[in-house]
Amino acid sequence: MRAPKVGILSFSDGREHVHRQVVGIVEGFQERLANRLREAGWTVVTGREVVWTVDLARSEARYLAAQGVEATVFNYAVWAWPHFSAVAANFAPAPILLFSNVNPQYPGLVAMLAAAGSLDQVGVFCGRVSGDVGDEAVFRKVMAFLRAAAVKNRLRGEVYGLIGGRSMGMYTAVPALDQWRRDFGIDIEHIDQFEIVRRAEAIPDSRVEDGIRWWERYGATIHYDGRKLTPELLRRQLKAYLAVRGLVDEWRLDFCGIKGQPELTNHFATMDVPEALLNDPYDWEGPHEPIVCATEADSDGALTMEVFKHLSGTPVLFADVRHYDAEDDVWDLCNSGQHATYFAARSFDPADNLPRVHLYPAILYFPAGGASVMHVAAPGPVTLARLARRNGRYWMAIVPGEFVEFPAEVTEWKVKATTPEWPHAFARFRVPPDVFLSEYDSNHIHGVYGDWVPELVWFSRMCGIEARVFDGRVRSADEVLSGAG
Repeated sequence: MRAPKVGILSFSDGREHVHRQVVGIVEGFQERLANRLREAGWTVVTGREVVWTVDLARSEARYLAAQGVEATVFNYAVWAWPHFSAVAANFAPAPILLFSNVNPQYPGLVAMLAAAGSLDQVGVFCGRVSGDVGDEAVFRKVMAFLRAAAVKNRLRGEVYGLIGGRSMGMYTAVPALDQWRRDFGIDIEHIDQFEIVRRAEAIPDSRVEDGIRWWERYGATIHYDGRKLTPELLRRQLKAYLAVRGLVDEWRLDFCGIKGQPELTNHFATMDVPEALLNDPYDWEGPHEPIVCATEADSDGALTMEVFKHLSGTPVLFADVRHYDAEDDVWDLCNSGQHATYFAARSFDPADNLPRVHLYPAILYFPAGGASVMHVAAPGPVTLARLARRNGRYWMAIVPGEFVEFPAEVTEWKVKATTPEWPHAFARFRVPPDVFLSEYDSNHIHGVYGDWVPELVWFSRMCGIEARVFDGRVRSADEVLSGAG
């Protein structure tokens, strides 16, 4: 994935004799901020001059827009006339973060607050951070806002491929084209599932033989049974994967969802293998950027996953909220083969993941057969989330937690307690189960390793939707960003 690009505009006093004396101070603080962002892997574009006139506010903001930056930092180290920020906000790429440096000999913090009040007054959304950019806690706040801003802008103009339609009557899986366009800037392309069948049948066996050998060479265990899982059915699933890759390329899709049930699972094959490989960072032909693909054409699930992918740059989990094990206070997040194999060892190398993977014959729900991709997610801190709708308005449930690991014999027993042929992630949430179940609005949940709570909260704010964080109790966005309780 390409490095994100951020712009920085620094502001100064509108009196020329004052500006000339303080401009060097402003430039020094700007360079500290720019260097810190570059060290974090960002491409940084700074204004060509420090803004101290209305003309510069217009021209320098337009310059950042012409450079294609994905977010803008308004930087304050000294007193700056607030209307320069208001004028620049007409042209600078949004979202905009106001940043005040620690420089107590000059009223930079005063300038930031004056600008913030002005922008709030005219209805321009902005974030605020004050502190030393060398302080990790302060820089974490800066990065949370900027990452969320980049995600918001990267979603805009994307195309989602809805392959099939509503699966098994799930209202929560069906998107609204006008709402996606209005809230997120995303277009939806509807494609018939027959395209998968038609294209797969046209692919010769020779093109996927390396794919079967790839699973075996890297140590995955294939449990052929001669009926629901045969070499022929596995080849069919690998061809279906290539067929979807072809649709992604031809229709210029950025992410997708496949209905699967019941037509394909009754008469063709399960989509477990194609979905796992699409979401993975590799296949038998080598590394590739993960392509978010949601099973059961769960479009709000796919959208949540696309947000996570842009934030983290890693594959994203898709799972059912299957079972709560009260004895160990752990949730079994399990779905029919949808988990990318990346989660088996939390690695971008198939040599690490595939020895932990089993391809099992499809179970009773799927008479057409094919392989389910089974493994258990590696342990580590995670952030889980879901975009959902209530009465026509989106909101985001954010669930921080961790994937936990048990001794092998305990894991085997827990896997068999639900569906042993399917992949599992054993998750421990920070919120009581009754609180979670009383509020959470989907049978599906999604997530990645790491702490992405502030980023998701900022993303929600930028999109004008409510965020609720399930962390001990249900916390509001304001509580999370302020650090309260």
